[in-house]
Amino acid sequence: MVALALTLLVAAAAAAFSLGVLLWVICIQLWTEHIPEGITHPVRLRILSCLLRLSMTWGMIFEKLGLCYAPQFASFVHDLKPLKRDPDVVVTDLRFGTIPVKLYQPKESSSTLRPGIIFFHGGGTILGSLRTHHSICLRLSKDCDSVVVAVGYRKSPQYKYPVMREDCVAATTQFLKSLHVYGVDPARVVVCGDSVGGNAATVVCQTFVNQADLPRIRAQVLIYSSLQTIDFGGPSYQQNANIPLLSWNLAFYCYCCHLDVKTSWKSVIKNRAHLPLEIWEKYRKWLGSENIPERFKKRGYQCIPPGPVNEDAYQEVNVILNTTCSPLIAEDDIVSQLPETCIVSCEYDLLRDHSLLYKKRLEDLGVPVTWYHMEDGFHGVLNTLDFGFLSFPCSSRIMDVVTQFIRKL
Repeated sequence: MVALALTLLVAAAAAAFSLGVLLWVICIQLWTEHIPEGITHPVRLRILSCLLRLSMTWGMIFEKLGLCYAPQFASFVHDLKPLKRDPDVVVTDLRFGTIPVKLYQPKESSSTLRPGIIFFHGGGTILGSLRTHHSICLRLSKDCDSVVVAVGYRKSPQYKYPVMREDCVAATTQFLKSLHVYGVDPARVVVCGDSVGGNAATVVCQTFVNQADLPRIRAQVLIYSSLQTIDFGGPSYQQNANIPLLSWNLAFYCYCCHLDVKTSWKSVIKNRAHLPLEIWEKYRKWLGSENIPERFKKRGYQCIPPGPVNEDAYQEVNVILNTTCSPLIAEDDIVSQLPETCIVSCEYDLLRDHSLLYKKRLEDLGVPVTWYHMEDGFHGVLNTLDFGFLSFPCSSRIMDVVTQFIRKL
């Protein structure tokens, strides 16, 4: 009887604690996050935001207990979603060396070689997986009649920069060397990614520009991509700092996990005091807010002048000046050689300006750019593609414009 009573007591305490965590998450979400009128279905977004916060909060609790990293638990929860099947697409789990990949191939045989798409998933380097982006890759393979290989790179905080970049380059190299095995046309290979996956796609494109021994990449598709880790004070960072599903605080947490930077530098980086003035001046021609059209500043923007440099912070974060970390600042002789590009940006995205700045750089250097801007879009919206009642029309529109672009290549 005593044992039963203790069991019931523990169960009641656990239930009360769980309820408390849920209520705390809901209150924090309502108190700190803002959903603009321009976003359709605000209630859906609040639910998604609470689910993300809840998984990360439980992850933080388990991390404090020494059981796992917070993102590991959140990823475990996100991966519980069943994988969608399509009778027209064959999905195979493979390994390129030690790197897990998913291969998507149209079931119907073809008398001609198909386009190949190398897909890098988003998730801020800490979340996302081959499972969370499965439906996106399934649609790409089916709608574009293409062979898709999704790369399961190693994630932070277990693996720091530049492990992710190394995995993506290695997987791309192996795929490009074996296109004949998968029936892929060497003249129609596309790299594609969302969020930090877009960063990987850009870095891969820049890395392979002068690789004469491998097929040349035909195009790159960048969906609300993360393209620089230098300036956290531009218009979109100020306007969209508290919009789900990527707040300023979450972005900074991802930044610290990936680059092994102390979170104590938060205010220094926010006040632009982590780099010397000469570096700000050097990259202003590419990162300055004057490169962003005025219509994207109407919701409010105040220029933050760089503060006196904190040398300790600079020594810790100067890796951000590496172009494999911030591909937006690659030199002109590299960017000018990049292939045709499709860029998708979202109005209510913390990283919106990355797309706008890179679009301008590419166009200024004569690279053909197809740009789609989702006025009702927010960061991560593409992942709601098959979320049922939690889906957003914007996710389908993004898939439609991306598949149209690839089909025309």
